[in-house]
Amino acid sequence: MAYVDSLAHHQRVAFIQEALRATQGLDGWLFYDFRGSDPLAYRVLLLDRARHVTRRWYYWIPASGTPIKLLHRIEPHVLDELPGDTYSYVSWEQQRTLLASLLRGCHRIAMQYSPLNAVPYVSRVDAGTIDLIRSLGVDVVTSADLVQQFEAVWTDEQLESHRYAITALRTIVDDAFEYIRSALTNSCSLTEHDVQQFLLARIHDAGMVTSGAPIVAADAHSADPHYSPTVSSATPITRDSLILIDLWAKQKEPGAVYGDITWTCYTSSHVPAPQAQIFEVVRRGRDAALSFLRDQVTQGHFPYGWEVDDVCRAVIRAAGYGEYFVHRTGHSIGEEVHGNGANIDNLETRDERRLLPRTCFSLEPGIYLPGKFGIRSELDVYLADREVVTYGTPLQTAIVPLF
Repeated sequence: MAYVDSLAHHQRVAFIQEALRATQGLDGWLFYDFRGSDPLAYRVLLLDRARHVTRRWYYWIPASGTPIKLLHRIEPHVLDELPGDTYSYVSWEQQRTLLASLLRGCHRIAMQYSPLNAVPYVSRVDAGTIDLIRSLGVDVVTSADLVQQFEAVWTDEQLESHRYAITALRTIVDDAFEYIRSALTNSCSLTEHDVQQFLLARIHDAGMVTSGAPIVAADAHSADPHYSPTVSSATPITRDSLILIDLWAKQKEPGAVYGDITWTCYTSSHVPAPQAQIFEVVRRGRDAALSFLRDQVTQGHFPYGWEVDDVCRAVIRAAGYGEYFVHRTGHSIGEEVHGNGANIDNLETRDERRLLPRTCFSLEPGIYLPGKFGIRSELDVYLADREVVTYGTPLQTAIVPLF
């Protein structure tokens, strides 16, 4: 993590308190960590996750007033950069007594908790700690919407880094299609793994990094949404094959955010009807979600993640393929490719977080026919104050024939 000065920490806490005061009925936000159990706490509070911490710490930010740190006496400096008073404990009895004092008079506080684990990205505080806080007569509610404000909302610099990543990834996809076309034209042997390694090299050449190797899936492998070829598992790429490519990357600079796209091609001059028809269903679902977002956001209304998923999924269900759309419609995008903002999901979870201005997420419906093939089309959507923006256009409107 890049160096963050003391002023930045004070400003962050001030912004958090402002957000708390805007959230009706919240007395404050309690952060808790044990040996790195809550990465969100470190990210939101601008702390270095590489530090050596072996004991439990708490950081209480009231809606108004002075923050308080609760630290073990043998690790009194782990939150030095954060403003506030410090309480120290040694025994578990002291810890509970000080927690009770710290939260005295509070009725409702936020923690990294998600009822029924509905949003697992936010569900970081263990059940026992939630029990402990509730035993003090305090109601614990989810911090999911607060986390979004400090984890998922982009700066202008982050938006520019996304535009760079998307533009580079679109070029890399085109280069990969040309690489496949050239190899087949010249009767060169080529596997899914070869193409994956080509993509990784081009990502590196573009000054970017990725959290995982790209997906390159031919024919039946494309029916596995998270297939990843290895040297031993990769199948040859030949004429008359469907190829699905999913790749994600970001610039190396601190704070850079990801781009994440999926395109499909067919290694012939003609795309067979079954694949073309399934792509059209996927495209219509994707574009219905995009149109819904544009209609809502231009009116100043930001829908919930589950609502957008429902719009997309309804199209695919109406076409008779609902059971083959086995994942959420999209995910939050940030410094991690799967970010900590609202997901476009009413399948794996019911994401009841409202989408926020200056956040980004994917739209990537898919239909996967086991033993046959799968189609996914993925684009990234950025929400401005009254505008829905997609970079790296044009959007894919049909499977690309390579010959």
